[in-house]
Amino acid sequence: MSISYVVTGGGRGIGRAVVERLLERDGHTVVAVERDKEALSWAGPRVLQVIGDAADEEVAAWAADLAQESGRLVGWVNNAAVFRDLSVHSSPIAEVRALIAANLDLAVVGCATAVRHFMAAGTPGAIVNVTSHQATRAVPGSLPYSTAKAATEGLTRALAVEYGRHGIRVNAVAPGSVATERYEDFLAGLTPEEAARVQADLARLHPLGRVAAPAEVASVVAHLLSDDAAFVNGATIPVDGGRTVLGLDPESRE
Repeated sequence: MSISYVVTGGGRGIGRAVVERLLERDGHTVVAVERDKEALSWAGPRVLQVIGDAADEEVAAWAADLAQESGRLVGWVNNAAVFRDLSVHSSPIAEVRALIAANLDLAVVGCATAVRHFMAAGTPGAIVNVTSHQATRAVPGSLPYSTAKAATEGLTRALAVEYGRHGIRVNAVAPGSVATERYEDFLAGLTPEEAARVQADLARLHPLGRVAAPAEVASVVAHLLSDDAAFVNGATIPVDGGRTVLGLDPESRE
């Protein structure tokens, strides 16, 4: 029997790399949830597209149903995120709260939908939440994102404890800086001198001396979804080249 996965934010960056990695085995189908249809213009016939907000319960349920129609749903990856900085001293509190909720809701809705579908089908399954090094090492200005990602890691542990007995594993990966399209676009908007300075700063941050390729994060996600990780549950795996343990931050300021 063929098997299927759901990947939110599956059109670009880490999400696209995860989709491509999961499609390496014949018979696998991936449902990619994206807000922007153009982000999935590269997708082939084994990528089933759901265009909508992954935090919308109806959209998430649609993705799960579509996956189960295509094969046994065995894995769900919550990768979608909202990237925007706010600070509590300069932004309305309501905006700060809304941005925290926007990121946390993506994980809560995805996890709840996946758990319900696994339990209804009576089959085991695996969930991977994509968090961030900022869950433990915040960057100035990143309070909403860091808070939501820290909460997502707590959610990961809580779900692992509650649903492990049902054969449902829940883990997380916490990337450092990754050379996604967003990263490349940011560098392209700088002068060559500024871009070189940013790249040097990021190389200094990561003990491996560089940022990650999306495929390097995707390989860890795919491992956690696989039977090779059958006894890994409730873990957050740093995929940051050692950035968190080094603990430097070029954005540190008064």
